[in-house]
Amino acid sequence: MLNLRQKFGKFGEDLAVRYLKKKGYQVLCRNYRTRFGEIDIIAKDKDTIVFVEVKSRRTSTFGHPKYSITHSKQERISKTALYYLKTNDQSNCRARFDVVTVNSADKKTDVEIIKNAFELAYK
Repeated sequence: MLNLRQKFGKFGEDLAVRYLKKKGYQVLCRNYRTRFGEIDIIAKDKDTIVFVEVKSRRTSTFGHPKYSITHSKQERISKTALYYLKTNDQSNCRARFDVVTVNSADKKTDVEIIKNAFELAYK
């Protein structure tokens, strides 16, 4: 059974998927997990594979969700993305990292896509 935080996270991801589809993305996979980490959504935008991190906030206590993706999180997403591309024989495809924010801090819920939110990051 999901706790309140997990339910809101799932709500945010569901909202992000609907928003991406409305913008023309084709959703390929959700919650892709490997030993390196997890990617919330893997989608295709025209000829580009897009690795999407979804960040949701119910309050503004910790600031806007777009500022919450640390460098170490970017590294985990990058390693997971490289693994996905390699294991799915798509190493030669164009790829990028987008962030979808779901902000419910005010009385309404805002959804925003940040394309090319960060570059490939790894040590």
